[in-house]
Amino acid sequence: MQVVDPHLHFWALGQGNQPWLEHPTPNLLGDYSPMARDIGPQTLLGERGDIELLGLVHVEADTVNPIAETQWLTGELAEYDKLNWALVVGVDLSQPAAPAQLAAQCALSEQVRGVRQILNVHSDPLYDYVGRHYMQEPLWRENFAQLARLGLSFDLQIYPSQMAQAADLAARHPETQFVLNHAGMYVDRQGVEGWRDWRDGMRLLAAQQNIAVKLSGFGMLDHRWTVGSIRSLILESLDTFGIERCLFASNYPVDGLYASYADIWHAYAEVVADAREEEQHALFVGNAQRIYRL
Repeated sequence: MQVVDPHLHFWALGQGNQPWLEHPTPNLLGDYSPMARDIGPQTLLGERGDIELLGLVHVEADTVNPIAETQWLTGELAEYDKLNWALVVGVDLSQPAAPAQLAAQCALSEQVRGVRQILNVHSDPLYDYVGRHYMQEPLWRENFAQLARLGLSFDLQIYPSQMAQAADLAARHPETQFVLNHAGMYVDRQGVEGWRDWRDGMRLLAAQQNIAVKLSGFGMLDHRWTVGSIRSLILESLDTFGIERCLFASNYPVDGLYASYADIWHAYAEVVADAREEEQHALFVGNAQRIYRL
């Protein structure tokens, strides 16, 4: 099975760049201590099973020093000359130094394609990532405008309650490619209202033609997921955004806490088994290649 994986993470704990992994404390992921080990390209290649990896996109891994992460990754991935790869790097757009950091990231590697800054805010501390509404901050919005000048995309990680504001941001920056992470992170699953918030928010986002969506990360909020439990989320996303704006991803190694790498990809394949061959190719390979310029 051939795939381009547009969302995964590597790290080397000895660098001290991911403090959240040094002393794992259970959170929305549950017990994530199995991830507290060095994970790099060779680790992935040893755990991929029967998946033929044609390319990958590394997304910043909640690092305290994004520049050091990019330097390390560039060296690690340069050894794999037969593997197409790209980087979505970290930059804190709320900081005055953000424009200089964006320029520095681009100068480090020609494989830099985009930026991610996690934006998830939730009233429940278990699910709250950042504790502030970055998209409302004037300096953050001012620095965000620099992405288009540099030809960078933005990986958008939010909850449904933030989707209306994100749709407005995308409308104000039609020249910037947005990629919604993890199918919009359907977090409030206790009743009808949570489903409606997710569904309606996804439709608001899809109305902006510069937003695509990664179908990934299902295990983060559903640790016992099955093909049946993710089917409706995937099919609703496909109907809402269209095949051409959806791309499957593994969220390795995070979703490896709940299923093997190969099992994740085969589950996706089962959900879309009756799609046309060209549609399947787009979802598993072509859209990621196009959006991240692989």
